[in-house]
Amino acid sequence: LQPGARVVAQTPALAGQSFEGRVAALLPQVNPKTRTLKVRMEIANPRGQLVPGMFVQMELAGQATERAVLVPTEAVIQTGKRSLVMLAEEQGRFRPVEVEIGTESGGQTEIRRGLTAGQRVVLSGQFLIDSEASLKGVEARLNPGQSALEPQPETTAAAVHTTRARIEAMDGKTLTLSHPPIPSLRWPAMRMDFQLAPKLSPSTLAVGQTVEIEFRMQDGEVPLIESLRRDEAAPAVGGLK
Repeated sequence: LQPGARVVAQTPALAGQSFEGRVAALLPQVNPKTRTLKVRMEIANPRGQLVPGMFVQMELAGQATERAVLVPTEAVIQTGKRSLVMLAEEQGRFRPVEVEIGTESGGQTEIRRGLTAGQRVVLSGQFLIDSEASLKGVEARLNPGQSALEPQPETTAAAVHTTRARIEAMDGKTLTLSHPPIPSLRWPAMRMDFQLAPKLSPSTLAVGQTVEIEFRMQDGEVPLIESLRRDEAAPAVGGLK
């Protein structure tokens, strides 16, 4: 999914009609509650048939795809930390396998790593395994140390992250900041909202200032700035203007 990709839109209100367009932009800010990104689409609407508030179904069209290993989406168990598939082996044995998943479409999920074509996976009966206690045991048996895939960044409430940023907008104790990549969270350079801790006041801050911040992640909320220092002499942040 990238700017310029062709899309086709259809709506139940105009049955049988299709509207072509393209992906205009992938907005960089992640919704902290839903962990989702927004994509802006531009759709040709010469006769004004599409109106605000109308539901449409968007479909990416004409994209070239490489050959990939696919499994039914229902075979993938999401633990919240990683993705597992129960592999069916000989003599009625089952083995959990950690996988790296890709795109999902039409009830099929791409497996980028962890399985090879021809292996058998569990579909029906998976509900007998998919419980919190069972999954904890599965994860422990997979590897008592860290994940077989790349280790995940520390994002617990106890973790403190630091970065330099520029103030782009202010709304009370909510600051919109542009920051460079943050390696501890594997974040790219982007513009997003942060919240000032109760002990911090925005009265000495202004749009355009460069600051150095220490912040923590909050479940379902914007990151919380616990320490902030102005850096008037700092250069532009991450090349953002």
